[in-house]
Amino acid sequence: MLTVDFDRLGVAPGTRLLDMGCGGGRHAFEAWRRGATVVPLDASEGDLKDVRGVLGAMLDAGELPAGECGGVVTGHALALPFADATFDQIIASEVLEHVPNDRGAIAELVRVLKPGGRMAVTVPTRWPERINWAFDYHYHDVPGGHIRIYRQRELQDRLEAAGCVMRGSHHAHALHSPYWWLRSAVGINNADSHWAVQRYHDLLAWQITKQPAWLNKIEKALSPIMGKSLVIYVERAA
Repeated sequence: MLTVDFDRLGVAPGTRLLDMGCGGGRHAFEAWRRGATVVPLDASEGDLKDVRGVLGAMLDAGELPAGECGGVVTGHALALPFADATFDQIIASEVLEHVPNDRGAIAELVRVLKPGGRMAVTVPTRWPERINWAFDYHYHDVPGGHIRIYRQRELQDRLEAAGCVMRGSHHAHALHSPYWWLRSAVGINNADSHWAVQRYHDLLAWQITKQPAWLNKIEKALSPIMGKSLVIYVERAA
């Protein structure tokens, strides 16, 4: 399940991409498939172990084009272990809402992005996120949880202040908003065992694996209204 539009970001064979806060690696895997040299970075060794495992399986199965993989890196958003102007593209998906010093993290991302390079930043959309916070404080009040809810203009201003130029935005994952509302409504700590949550999860898993055209059309139509994720595309000023 991809949040970022790779064509809009400009990912192509030979480009060098940083997936900052890669988690399980969903965006990194797609960039590898497209022939980019990808560096997935995360603070979680557990997530990076999973990324290495899937990458190895993809290489063994011949699913990746020939070329440099880039390596998997343990690191922190406020001190990226790369030289200035290293990357052609950067993805920071669902990361900044977790970082207390988000301005510092943005400055680091812009520092390692080449002038003219593009970056996609995704965060939870404001009004669906507010509903989750209202239903159950455990949704956000946990170690490593969400510490802020962004207004779109607020995030754009911070990116522009760091030296970026706006290149567009959109919303994604409309069908995921009700899923998280449901989880929050029944109680985050009890959600996994609730029958309604399980059935909705099955629906989302079916959509991801089977890609039914009718359901994808519904989600595309609803995403501008209730998409769970806001995606912003910027370019580092020359």
